[in-house]
Amino acid sequence: MALQGINLPLAFTGQEAIWQKSFNVTDRDLDDFFGGPAFLAWARMGNLHGWGGPLSQNWLDQQLTLQKKILSRMIELGMVPVLPSFSGNVPNTVDGDPRWCCTYLLDPSDALFIDVGLAFIRQQMKEYGDITNIYNCDTFNENTPPTNEPTYISSLGSAIYEAMSRGNKDAVWLMQGWLFYSDAAFWKEPQMKALLHSVPTGKMIVLDLFADVKPIWQMSSQFYGVPYIWCMLHNFGGNIEMYGILDSIASGPIDARTSHNSTMVGVGMCMEGIEHNPVVYELMSEMAFRSQKVEVEDWLKIYSYRRYGQSNVEVEKAWGILYHTIYNCTDGIADHNKDYIVEFPDISPNSFSSDVSKRKAISEVKKHRRFVLSEVSASLPHPHLWYSTKEAIKALELFLNAGNDLSKSLTYRYDLVDLTRQSLSKLANEVYLDAMNAYRKKDSNGLNFYTKKFLELIVDIDTLLASDDNFLLGPWLEDAKSLARTENERKQYEWNARTQVTMWYDNTKTEQSKLHDYANKFWSGLLKSYYLPRASKYFSRLTKGLQENQSFQLEEWRKDWIAYSNEWQSGKELYAVKATGDALAISSSLFKKYFS
Repeated sequence: MALQGINLPLAFTGQEAIWQKSFNVTDRDLDDFFGGPAFLAWARMGNLHGWGGPLSQNWLDQQLTLQKKILSRMIELGMVPVLPSFSGNVPNTVDGDPRWCCTYLLDPSDALFIDVGLAFIRQQMKEYGDITNIYNCDTFNENTPPTNEPTYISSLGSAIYEAMSRGNKDAVWLMQGWLFYSDAAFWKEPQMKALLHSVPTGKMIVLDLFADVKPIWQMSSQFYGVPYIWCMLHNFGGNIEMYGILDSIASGPIDARTSHNSTMVGVGMCMEGIEHNPVVYELMSEMAFRSQKVEVEDWLKIYSYRRYGQSNVEVEKAWGILYHTIYNCTDGIADHNKDYIVEFPDISPNSFSSDVSKRKAISEVKKHRRFVLSEVSASLPHPHLWYSTKEAIKALELFLNAGNDLSKSLTYRYDLVDLTRQSLSKLANEVYLDAMNAYRKKDSNGLNFYTKKFLELIVDIDTLLASDDNFLLGPWLEDAKSLARTENERKQYEWNARTQVTMWYDNTKTEQSKLHDYANKFWSGLLKSYYLPRASKYFSRLTKGLQENQSFQLEEWRKDWIAYSNEWQSGKELYAVKATGDALAISSSLFKKYFS
């Protein structure tokens, strides 16, 4: 991080231990307040409480110790840590309150708000020392104030800052600007000004969180004079998908910095997951050091040489294609991987209003959501596709042609596996639609053919992913279990890890979760043990329905896969933690099988 120029990192680890010492409530109430280890991000922002918990004292102590080590290293490297502050989310003692949605929010106008905020800042100082003046607080992130009256909103902002400044007189409030995008219908100019100007000049910095796609600085007169950081969001749910907007990254920060009356003070990255798309994060990291826009085509040639340790004409050509296709998304849609393998449609094929082969995607941005719902006809979700898959396959062929020269490079093999995975997954989307068309036409032979091909693609992609350490389920589960000190903790941590990447939140026996597959992953082990059985159950019901001349029973299908999900989440199966197989040989074989 330090070598990439990061000097203002978030330092949120261990905050639950601080809350434990700050709140004057019982352990039982805290147990129902803190989210589980895999869901802390959602719990901290007030989107849920208690889900996946409780947190053991071992966990709380362990994380506090880790935080102190993290902070020590950050300071040693010249970084300024950003610590959390009190946002208003508090434990509750109401019986029967649903654990999966939201928390109680203490009104900032209540005197207790300042008392709690002060206590929290002071407790952090007691544990860590006087190490920073920068505090994050996002009271209104996906949480609309009860009224749009500017005077009221201003009073809320003032109270939030007062709670910080009482604990640290030099406090600076670092706030996400996501609310101005996600809830734009509420946050008009009067409301934005009321909040942004409620804090003394120079005491607030806003993160223009989604500036790579939907910059707020342009439509808010540079946040009405308040300093801001130009941020790249890029990823949702830690999904694995090749995606990016290199031109936006290469020019956006420069445009913002050199614009008239600019209030931009830095660049940042606010992704939900980082273990993917190295090219995007490499370029974004460089922008902190640049005063001129980047010529991406030239930069990619240098990047390719650095990444693989030598120049190669075939790979340089491949990156040229990827730049103009996969890494040139300009449709303004927030990218979530909704490919049918990893986010299998939970719908009845009987509900399609027209032939899915004649589909036309309709994108609709939903308020309060960090995702875009794309629908085809009446109800069929449509995976995000913004580029020519044929061109991407050409790039894959060029990558394969470079194999003899570059196959010893770990980074080459990673990129080869990822591009092959992406190409096969997009092919699987087409196969799924072909299967749906065959079902609608009552074509049993066609349905059987495309069913077999779809399931075979899942198996083949799993085999491909198994050839690279970065695409394995095993390390995720083993790392989670390694934190446990008791058998109960081990069981809980593995359940948390399994549940986060599959289905969680508010599902019942017959209703899928709103967040099923939100954090889906293309990981070997997960494809074969989870996505494959799920798809197989679905297609088996379609086939049986045609054979018996019965319509698809959606509720019965849901019972099937929800029960299977719950069973899998509580499983104890072991998965590989080391790669097996030759990535180049496997990729070459799959290219010949599916694309030659």
